Amino acid sequence: MKSMTFWILFIIIYLLIDVYAFQAVKTLSNNLWIYILYFGISIFVLVSLVYIFNSGGSSRIMLSPPRNYIFGVFLVIFLPKLLIIIFMFGEDILRIFIGLFSKFLLSEGNFYMPSRRKFVSTLALGIAAIPFTSLIYGIFKGRYNYKVLKYELEFDDLPDAFDGYTITQISDIHSGSFDNVEEITYAVNLVNQQQSDVILFTGDLVNNVVEEMREWKSLFSTLKAKDGVFSILGNHDYGDYIQWESKEEKNKNLSDLIKLQADMGWDLLLNEHRFIEKNNDRIVLIGVENWGEGRFKKAGDLDKACQGITLNDFKILMSHDPSHWKAQIKMDDRNFQLTLSGHTHGMQFGIEIPGWIKWSPIKHRYENWAGIYKEFGRYLNVNRGLGFIGYPGRVGIWPEITVIKLKKRTYIS
Repeated sequence: MKSMTFWILFIIIYLLIDVYAFQAVKTLSNNLWIYILYFGISIFVLVSLVYIFNSGGSSRIMLSPPRNYIFGVFLVIFLPKLLIIIFMFGEDILRIFIGLFSKFLLSEGNFYMPSRRKFVSTLALGIAAIPFTSLIYGIFKGRYNYKVLKYELEFDDLPDAFDGYTITQISDIHSGSFDNVEEITYAVNLVNQQQSDVILFTGDLVNNVVEEMREWKSLFSTLKAKDGVFSILGNHDYGDYIQWESKEEKNKNLSDLIKLQADMGWDLLLNEHRFIEKNNDRIVLIGVENWGEGRFKKAGDLDKACQGITLNDFKILMSHDPSHWKAQIKMDDRNFQLTLSGHTHGMQFGIEIPGWIKWSPIKHRYENWAGIYKEFGRYLNVNRGLGFIGYPGRVGIWPEITVIKLKKRTYIS
């Protein structure tokens, strides 16, 4: 019943926005074929959206490529219309004001509301073309526009043997959204080309079910590093966002996902740690299960993961959701020198010009949403994700491979 109510309200709002935005088109053209094309595309997208998200038998893989594309096309045509109606609404307010002015303040006393101006409609459509073309670019090019971001981080307490140690971090693969073998192969090869000492994956291997990863298993098994490939679980890996026939079936999906990672040669850390030793020095790699503020799963257990670790150990912590760092990690007395997270994707949409601007709507939800942060002498890196989910593209926030070099801070006397 709730689902039915949602879709009825959605359709009503969709159509109202559609008709209102159409006024800009109508002001500039009286061509019937343009009108037919406008409403034809709108109705097709609406019907497709309702059908594909309510069709029987498809709920097991809710965020599969077909659904992603339909949702992507919806965003391409809907978001620009929201911009159009802002201009149209502003013009209508002015037209009403002029009409009231003519009615009550002019001697004739007639209500006269001027017609829409072509200039405003042209301006509205011109500005709406920016998100329209950007979202299309994001689908065809942006989602595979891989970027390697490199950082050097200095620490007073880094063991001498690990000065210059390199980490490659990837996150949020979301294999259920992939549909281009060539591009994904390029991404995996790009990770290996960094030749880092260790590769760390910070969660969300799938959208919902283990089957999404099976066809990509052999490819991602080729990820290699001298000290190994380590991973943790993200919120999507637990299968919490779809309906299961039984609790046993859901549990089996998770156990199969855990086994799959082992088969790929990845060392999955489930509230555990591993020591990496070099020339009689060591650092400790800690991996916790997902812990996120609000409605997100809180399976991460720092106390369990840190059993057997000393205060003096240099710690690299993998925790999928950066809200965990904000809520518990950054002020913890155990001093987690470096935390690696993902989860946000940078919302797959934003503007980043190094040294000038770094913005995405996700910043209003997450304090730490992309890149390097430092507080209390401790670092956090939030990886923007390798894959995508929902909207099948990226605009301004590109898929990321992070390379971090650890450096021993030296002081000149």
